[in-house]
Amino acid sequence: MHILLHWAIVEVVTACSWTELVVAADKPVLVEFWAPSCVPCQMISSIVVELAKEYAGKVLCYRINIDDYPNVASQYGITSIPTVLFYKDGENKGSFTGVVAKSTLCAALNKYAE
Repeated sequence: MHILLHWAIVEVVTACSWTELVVAADKPVLVEFWAPSCVPCQMISSIVVELAKEYAGKVLCYRINIDDYPNVASQYGITSIPTVLFYKDGENKGSFTGVVAKSTLCAALNKYAE
């Protein structure tokens, strides 16, 4: 499933596709944990869409709805949203919780995108 927003596509990751899309990815990965009822999530979502466009070909950007996949959120220690996780080579390299500036996310991505 894809969500088309502002000229960029951010794919939805699920419990079934997590390992394939995130852990086994051949590029750095940004994963946004969100829920439809979360207003701050909407602000981060728009930033993630911009990042997906700007880092196309360098970083994979995904989102996962914790209402649909609470077990994934629990498995990865997500206790509040929005939360953004960064993965590289199958390993969690860091995270941010809450609304953070785009520049903060860019700085994190720049560490992993080569």
